[in-house]
Amino acid sequence: MINLYTAATPNAQKIHIALEETGLPYQLTWVDIGRGDQFNPEFLAISPNNKIPAIVDQGGPNGKPISVFESGAILVYLAEKTGQFLPTEPRARVEVMQWLFWQMGGFGPMLGQSHHFNAYSPERIKYAMDRYTNEAGRLYHVLDRRLADRAYVAGDYSIADMAIFPWCRLYERQGQDINAYPNVVRWFEVVAARPAVAKDMEKTEDKPPMFTQESWSMLFGKEQYVPR
Repeated sequence: MINLYTAATPNAQKIHIALEETGLPYQLTWVDIGRGDQFNPEFLAISPNNKIPAIVDQGGPNGKPISVFESGAILVYLAEKTGQFLPTEPRARVEVMQWLFWQMGGFGPMLGQSHHFNAYSPERIKYAMDRYTNEAGRLYHVLDRRLADRAYVAGDYSIADMAIFPWCRLYERQGQDINAYPNVVRWFEVVAARPAVAKDMEKTEDKPPMFTQESWSMLFGKEQYVPR
């Protein structure tokens, strides 16, 4: 059994999708990040960076429990555990890994900043809004070019697609016209139609959060920087 510590965020949705796709048994523990559950000592023992998602696999290597944090690391762990969605042939594996790390290092962080300054920031900072909206657009163009002559990002459907997809669901908050990227639209519709992905979308339908002063401070303000 795998315990998934989660919330309705794109990074957590990657792992929902992967668990459904691989068929591994799992149970959810919802972490209220607006209340500060991510700072509880019990959670920090699993995820030292106080971020979701994180997992505990009760049937880890040698039959012993193992905890894994960081969504990219979790995707690789689940793929290797099941022998699915990550090729073993070296060149094919590199293709998947480089696009997974493209999402982890660029697509996710830059789109996340676009979300923040366009939707969550208490100040309308034009430079920041333009900077991250434009960078999000550049990254969507990269993805659109990649998908021009292939069905999926890296050969067959893989953990790279699972990593990228949840962030594309939020294109409006990123200041993007998704129809400007027709190859992304085609790919998105194909991935969204997969039963495992559709099941995740039902569970974690993303809605703009309604912040209280306390929850905003916990997520974006000074509370998150208090040493614990």
